[in-house]
Amino acid sequence: MVVTVATFMEVLDTTIINVALPHIAGSLSVGTDESTWTLTSYLVANGIVLPVSGWLGRLMGRKNYFLLSIIMFTVSSLLCGLSTSLPELIIFRLMQGFFGGGLQPNQQSILLDTFEPAKRATAFGVTAVAIIAAPIMGPTLGGWITDNFSWRWVFLINVPVGVIATFAISAVVEDPPWAKAGAGKGKRNIDVVGLSLIAAGFACLQIVLDRGEQEDWFSSGFIQAFGVGAVLGLVGAVVWLLDRPDPIVNLRVWKNKDFAIGTLFISIMAATLYGSAVLIPQLAQSQLGYTATWSGMILSPGGFMILFMIPIITRVLLKKFQARFIVATGFFLLGIAMFYTGTITPQVSFLNLMSMRLAQTFGTALLMIPISTVAFASVPREMNGDAAALYAMSRNLGGSIGIALVTAYLTQRSQVHQAYLVEHLSDLNMGYQMTKQAWMNGLAGHGLTPSQMDSSALGGIYRTLVRQAAILGYVDVFRISGVVAFCVVPLAFFMKSTKAAPKPAAAE
Repeated sequence: MVVTVATFMEVLDTTIINVALPHIAGSLSVGTDESTWTLTSYLVANGIVLPVSGWLGRLMGRKNYFLLSIIMFTVSSLLCGLSTSLPELIIFRLMQGFFGGGLQPNQQSILLDTFEPAKRATAFGVTAVAIIAAPIMGPTLGGWITDNFSWRWVFLINVPVGVIATFAISAVVEDPPWAKAGAGKGKRNIDVVGLSLIAAGFACLQIVLDRGEQEDWFSSGFIQAFGVGAVLGLVGAVVWLLDRPDPIVNLRVWKNKDFAIGTLFISIMAATLYGSAVLIPQLAQSQLGYTATWSGMILSPGGFMILFMIPIITRVLLKKFQARFIVATGFFLLGIAMFYTGTITPQVSFLNLMSMRLAQTFGTALLMIPISTVAFASVPREMNGDAAALYAMSRNLGGSIGIALVTAYLTQRSQVHQAYLVEHLSDLNMGYQMTKQAWMNGLAGHGLTPSQMDSSALGGIYRTLVRQAAILGYVDVFRISGVVAFCVVPLAFFMKSTKAAPKPAAAE
């Protein structure tokens, strides 16, 4: 519980700031585009440290590294809340992302070291609250805090939680004997080249994913340059790390079939989950007129769905059914949920949107714990740190790629639908004539001239057209997400065939 509290706080910070960006821009007298660097800087630093967090844990000891991460994350949060300019906030967000990035994989390593394989499903169930519920709750909590207090409290709220977590972790967490024996390994031989390639590659990749839509992707020289940097850095890192006998992160853990499939599945799940978590509030605010708080409330019940499902999955399903059957069912239900969400119309209600999100999280709940349990089931304990780091990296990277892809596809499909709908704005189209006449009849009693009524009617029709094109774009994105989920279902049967959480022996 105590290590999950710290991780929950860090994951929450990846989304809690999103709805506060306009307020930050106004308070610090910068443009909205400039304020997004407070989000980008966090993600860049987070992406750099994730793959090397296992090495840092071996270097310092897992408990020491976890404590350092939570202490400095708390200090960075305080400094973010006290920032007086955008450069200050960006620097402190870099610090927050760098130290926060060590919390997720080290929490996973601590759980792997603490719990035997038969009991890991329960531990991963608690972890699922942090990984799935935190990004869902972030926009709601961030919107409420920003609307009722100040954007600064989005960061300052971390301080008391961080202080409590620090003392709790100091009291209850201990490194296992093999982790203590490995602490300090690598002090004399730090892989500067490997670390530099990883840092450069992930920094460039995160900037491409985060800024690509705003910069019109590879038509921009800025994105082209960082795209080349990402390819050179990451390919160079893979070649370099595979060639070294004692790499900074051991990529050979992916030779384990179950772990490799698990990281692929968790990436796809994260892409679908985080992508839809961005689209639904965006739809509610931009097309349906919801406030930041109410758009976030559409997502919040999904967190309670996760809490409801966790004991059922860990205590019942994983003990009665093979994990691969549960994963296949989860992706199948997720696909159905995405097609259900693809039935949205401009008249969709709050309750309908909430039920669509609940259907999505129900399918997702069946994925997180079984995938994690099987992925780590046969990983050697001395490789737990590297495996946890690569697993967390895959999940976060999948989420970033998912958000970038759905945002780009939404823009493209909305433009396509708008181009088709515009063709119907012709005096030869009976539907257009009737709609225009209805608008003009509604304006007849406002003292406008015929030309003014005609102009106002055309403006209203065009706004309606743009809105309908956008809704159709959302429909396309949700449906293609459903297709992806259905395509993964057969792959689930390549996972380990045994039950992920076998019953304890009679003596226990």
